[in-house]
Amino acid sequence: MDQIVNQKSDRSAEQEVPLCVDLDGTLLSTDTLWESLVRLLLQNPLMVFYAVIWIVRGKAALKNEVAARTNRDSATWPYRPEVIALLEREKASGRRIVLATGAPEKVAKGVADHLGLFDEVLHTTAEQNLTAGRKKRALVEKFGENGFDYVGDSSDDIPVFEAARKAVVVAPDRAAQRWQMNHASDLLVERAVNLKLVLKAIRVHQWLKNSLLAVPLVLHHEILNVSLVLDVIIAFFSFSFAASFVYLLNDLADLENDRLHHKKRERPLASGRLAIPTGIRLGCVLLAASLALSLFLPLVFFGVLLIYIATTTAYSFILKRKLLVDVFTLAGLFTLRIIAGGAAIQSDLSFWLLAFSIFFFLSLALVKRYVELSELTSDQGSKELGRGYYAVDFEMIGQAGISSAFGAALVLALYVNSDEVQNMYEMPLFLWPLCPLILYMLLRIWMLARRKQMHDDPVVFIISDWRSQLVTVVGAVLVLLAALNPL
Repeated sequence: MDQIVNQKSDRSAEQEVPLCVDLDGTLLSTDTLWESLVRLLLQNPLMVFYAVIWIVRGKAALKNEVAARTNRDSATWPYRPEVIALLEREKASGRRIVLATGAPEKVAKGVADHLGLFDEVLHTTAEQNLTAGRKKRALVEKFGENGFDYVGDSSDDIPVFEAARKAVVVAPDRAAQRWQMNHASDLLVERAVNLKLVLKAIRVHQWLKNSLLAVPLVLHHEILNVSLVLDVIIAFFSFSFAASFVYLLNDLADLENDRLHHKKRERPLASGRLAIPTGIRLGCVLLAASLALSLFLPLVFFGVLLIYIATTTAYSFILKRKLLVDVFTLAGLFTLRIIAGGAAIQSDLSFWLLAFSIFFFLSLALVKRYVELSELTSDQGSKELGRGYYAVDFEMIGQAGISSAFGAALVLALYVNSDEVQNMYEMPLFLWPLCPLILYMLLRIWMLARRKQMHDDPVVFIISDWRSQLVTVVGAVLVLLAALNPL
């Protein structure tokens, strides 16, 4: 009986101690200041001059000024389900829940109103940035030393941990992790930043698209030229680093849209598993490495690289939202890779090759849009996709994509029959089967897309699909036979 009485007494005492929780990095898997600032600067880069003035005035001023200029639906923040579950349990037991955050009032109150779990909200004001020692003093003045429990995540929270009766650590940074291990406090969520996460963020699997830079090397029969092969390898990594930079930039710009997408919400930046400052630093390193590598190649390659970076950036912010302009841009970017490969080894490119590339990749780009549009169930605008299409457009997109597939096969046939190929290959006859093979690959992709069995990125599908791989290998063998003429 005494044990039961003691347990009830412990629960009663637990309920009397308020549970205070941090917002940035704790309740949310992101930092609201960084995310809002990036959004503001991407919308209007000239705001960087105002940001400098706000920083000089202090971090509290910066937070309030940025929040005042960004409108954000609190439902779109990436909340940590583990922390939400903890707060719901404690709230159900009758415990007082307090949001104690360094975020400004607009952000803090928005989150509190959305969740409906908090009895009180403490936040940064125009005069005071409520973090670290200032947050500790505010909580001690309100609840007393050891008069509250606290849930936090970073080095700024360590002074608050030490003043709390009990600390719960969430996805800690290095300093907070060391504190948690030394004090044996509760760890609710572990931080999982590792090489695999970084590789996913930079989409290293997409680097395979840059193998197109080797097309001019192969078609000009220079694969045994060590010097040119080395140039193509350097060009490959230069383009890959540049592409990853733009992917990170695109993910930063599309955080809200990605979180509404059933697959893209798992991207490292959108999910909050990769911190925005880390993503920015990573992007800067990749861009610097890309430009540095390009200096080892002909100047014309550097020019093509700049065009690629400019075009992909324009695509991320503007062109991808324009009807049909987006798919033509994607097809052009793939063709630009082939042009870059030619620039790296200083070789001329055939008109027929570039024309084939445009039709081939236009068909694949249209597949990508077709798959996205087929997921819409009504005649609504595809605003959640950030595109300029409507659901009814998917049949038209399908017709255009299939026509492009036949256009690619036709251009390839004309290329095989051209004087250029006749002079370049010992036995051009071996190249003719490439036409039905290309048509088979593209039409099969379209049939799978119609059945809703297609990956949302058809290029990734081709890379992972064994039938497409087999067609690619057979095509490579045919090109080799045409060049060597074993008969």
